[in-house]
Amino acid sequence: MRRAQPEDRLARLWEEHRCALYPDGFRGVDIEGVELILLDADVAGLVRQELDGGLDDSGIAVLWACIAGLDKVVPLINSEYCASYFARLRTLAKLAAARHLPTAT
Repeated sequence: MRRAQPEDRLARLWEEHRCALYPDGFRGVDIEGVELILLDADVAGLVRQELDGGLDDSGIAVLWACIAGLDKVVPLINSEYCASYFARLRTLAKLAAARHLPTAT
């Protein structure tokens, strides 16, 4: 059996995320200075850009900033659905960012 490639996983997870409803009651909510809906929009745009041909250096930098924000807020979210929504978003961001890590030689 062929093991799924990171690109395949990113595309599949992106489709799953696109079908998910934004967590009810979390519009306009910010946690520790991180506005959740903006974080969602930023990561979505960056993942879409990565899937459509790749990120430039500034996009990669923004993506890493988003990952830092997600790492900060996900453990603090007290709604099971919202926490799973943003955990999936964090996984998406990390899969997209992994494509831009230098390989060890």
